[in-house]
Amino acid sequence: MVGEGLAVKTELIAYPGEVATDRKGNFLGFVMRLVSGYRPLHELYSPKSRMRHFPKADYRFLIHAALNVARAVGKVHQTGCVIGDLNHSGILVAPDATVALIDADSFQFRLNGTSYPCVVGVPDFTPPELHGKNLASVERTIAHDNFGLAVAIFHLLFMGKHPYAGIRNGPETSMGEDIAQNRFAYSQLRQSHTQTKPPPGALTLDLFPDVVSKAFEDAFGLSPGARPSALDWVHALSSLEGSLSRCSKVKTHYYPSAAKGCVWCKLTAKSGLDMFPDQSAVTPNIPTDAKGTEQAIREILAFRFPTVHDLLPTVSVRGASSALREAKSGKRWRALLGLLMMGGAVAGFIFAAPAWFIWIGMAFWGWSFVGDREVSSSPFVQAFKDADEKVQRELNAFVQRNGLTEVVKVRGDLDVAIAAYKGHDDALARELMMLKSNRESRQRQAYLDRFSVRRANISGIGPAKTATLISFGIETAADVNRSAVLRVPGFGDVMTGKLVAWRRRHESRFKYERTPNAQDIADERALRGRFAAEKSKLESTIRNGLGTLRNARAKLDPLPARAKNDRALSEALNARAQAERDLKELGASVPASTVALTVTPPPRPVPQPQKALRVATPQPRQKARVSGNPSCPRCGSAMRRRSGRYGQFWGCSRYPRCKGTRNI
Repeated sequence: MVGEGLAVKTELIAYPGEVATDRKGNFLGFVMRLVSGYRPLHELYSPKSRMRHFPKADYRFLIHAALNVARAVGKVHQTGCVIGDLNHSGILVAPDATVALIDADSFQFRLNGTSYPCVVGVPDFTPPELHGKNLASVERTIAHDNFGLAVAIFHLLFMGKHPYAGIRNGPETSMGEDIAQNRFAYSQLRQSHTQTKPPPGALTLDLFPDVVSKAFEDAFGLSPGARPSALDWVHALSSLEGSLSRCSKVKTHYYPSAAKGCVWCKLTAKSGLDMFPDQSAVTPNIPTDAKGTEQAIREILAFRFPTVHDLLPTVSVRGASSALREAKSGKRWRALLGLLMMGGAVAGFIFAAPAWFIWIGMAFWGWSFVGDREVSSSPFVQAFKDADEKVQRELNAFVQRNGLTEVVKVRGDLDVAIAAYKGHDDALARELMMLKSNRESRQRQAYLDRFSVRRANISGIGPAKTATLISFGIETAADVNRSAVLRVPGFGDVMTGKLVAWRRRHESRFKYERTPNAQDIADERALRGRFAAEKSKLESTIRNGLGTLRNARAKLDPLPARAKNDRALSEALNARAQAERDLKELGASVPASTVALTVTPPPRPVPQPQKALRVATPQPRQKARVSGNPSCPRCGSAMRRRSGRYGQFWGCSRYPRCKGTRNI
């Protein structure tokens, strides 16, 4: 490598540059470029490590880093080398997303007919065709590197998840077996073959552009020759980079446009861990305009919408309807017929006495006709209700045609924003009390987050099992509890016991600091900053909404006149007025009208500012139990809602043996 001058051909790879000898010319070693200020790739794609080492990195940063990884691997192939042992430790990333490859002395290299092989490999980056083979006797190819490159890119785009770590529909197998059997957990084309699905909370291929999802399907498919090259990945990732959308709620959230919505907001709602938190919101000194906002609120609350009486003119009709007249006429003819029947019965009884029982029956029958002279009001009551419903439908249609619905929605949203704004200070006070009440729990959480499972060195838990743990959200000691680990494929009682014991060893060395420290100041500052940012957004929403309402007045003022000239609405009102007149003609009570113009939408939950603790001290991602209660971060048991000095919180059901707590 030194003889070929590879070190001067590129700065992306730390190739051996010079041979080091002693004074007699005996070989001592070689000189390589020192790559300083860089971090291993896994510290970028693992969520908690990224927040610690790359706190300002957003999804654009990860995609750009993936692009640079592809470019660096492509440069290796241009120099005639094959990496062979391509893995997360041999790829370093700088704070500006530039990439450097190290361990170049293990690359496979050929010179003058002699091959210098790569004899090592990491199982979770090794392609299917090499599993079970002696790597020291295998000649590596670019297709093998293309597999490892795809794994590294998948890690970056899928938040540290491994492409072969998933939930198996069948007997559990190791990751090595899954790779060897081509069980790509995220495949949408070979689901019947893989019988595996992604772990909970993972992104899916359909959220990405077709060029990216196809590249992953090919990379982890059945044909090694179909795997995308480094150049193919540069094209695919460039397409993804240029098609990102920005979240309207959190400015640090960039997501694939194919997702049709912010995937990071959805994941935050499910797991409680924001992958890309907005660090700018930590600044509490955000300018606000309380006086101007209060004035805007008063004007909004005084804003008057047209009422039902404004839009529905009074309609009067003359005389009963034809239906009522026909009903009354029918009753009169029945009464006359009854009188004739009664008269005939009397005559028959006098002149044909032997059949007296027939004449008596006929008399009673005639009397029933005479007695039933009143017209029933039931059908006319129903007619009124039907007409009233039609008035409501036509009113809704009229409101829709004239743009009032949009104004009503704006006003409804403003009501929610105003309620949140007025309750803002109380919410902040509650969160500050909660911050103080769970101080020990947060300290313990932060302490345990310092111990990564990747550096645990637990017997039987190698790189492949570590990758599986991280794929299922167990990244640090803080994430370890018995129930969570048992849900990870391949982890039974023995392995779970080792992990729990590892956590307990670290936890036993935790010392609670009762005096306020720098972390407390940072947590409170982050919380106040989050609330200040939320308050600023609410003020902006209220002021902008007031402007919308002011502009809407031009639409609202002519609405009563338009309603009078609306043909469909007038016909519905006439029909209801006729039904009302008929009921009055009958002397029956008129039902109350149910027609209404809803100005404010149904009440919605008041949005509370997000807790800054998610930024300052990331919480472990726990799966919710069926009951809806979270699991204890210390022992994994169910938690119960409890009340303390500073309000309600989740407490472990095994208290006092376990004192684990969570925020509500």
